[in-house]
Amino acid sequence: MSAPRLFAVMGPTASGKSHLAEEIASLLDAPVLNADAFQIYRGMDIGTAKPNDRERYHLLDLKNPNEDFGVGEFVILAADLLRHLFDQDRDVVICGGTGLYVRALLEEYKDLMPAPSEALRREIGSLSLDEALERLQKADPDEADRIDAKNEIRVKRALEKLMGGQTPIQFSLPPFLTTKIAIIPPVEISRTKIMQRTKEMIQNGWVAEVNELISQGYGPGDPGFRALGYEAIAQYVQEGGDELELVQKIELDTVKYAKRQRTWLRAEPNLTVFNEASEALDAVERQVRGGYYEG
Repeated sequence: MSAPRLFAVMGPTASGKSHLAEEIASLLDAPVLNADAFQIYRGMDIGTAKPNDRERYHLLDLKNPNEDFGVGEFVILAADLLRHLFDQDRDVVICGGTGLYVRALLEEYKDLMPAPSEALRREIGSLSLDEALERLQKADPDEADRIDAKNEIRVKRALEKLMGGQTPIQFSLPPFLTTKIAIIPPVEISRTKIMQRTKEMIQNGWVAEVNELISQGYGPGDPGFRALGYEAIAQYVQEGGDELELVQKIELDTVKYAKRQRTWLRAEPNLTVFNEASEALDAVERQVRGGYYEG
């Protein structure tokens, strides 16, 4: 008897990967494991394109927007879930636009660290970029030389890792038959889809969603609000402005993000790329029926 199958569906934002993942899940009668860094936040539904049929998904709505969540916690939760499903002989579909989450999980990264204590995170968070960089240079000059000294988030995360005094996370995956595929549409098609989806999100109540989160005490500075568009909409809600300019800003930021995602995916190991979801689904159907894969 062959091992259960695991399909990882990747791609830039607005590429159609979620729909493809659900089609594959239906084909296999399989659950979907969310690997999007911001769909784990409660109340952030429209702007993160959270799926409507949530019962088939795992790892959605785990945190409040003011709570931290990172790749280390993700791989622990995902690996435990995959072991449980493997023991049940269940196929699984992973879907996510957070490339680091998928790669760290499936490539079984060995150097991931647990989240630092809240006290340490607050201490480092209060530092300026220059102060954090100075501490990093004293603690580990080689790491300070390697890191992007202008990227405050990376500098502080590196400092947290050094000062945390913790051992790396240990995890392993069961031997699924794993296939990684990505939907990467041509750039102009991607841009058109992003613009269309952004307008639909606004029409579907994205501004009201952010307003509700603000009324609950969440807002810029919270981890969840690093998701595309949320800080811009919060500023619009609190200070006013032109809605057209807001939409254009979100569209531009999303186009830039999609470009970074495409760059990341070019280096993804063992990835088969398709331009359209229909091509990918046809290939998966052939694999499922015939026991082989045609990329």
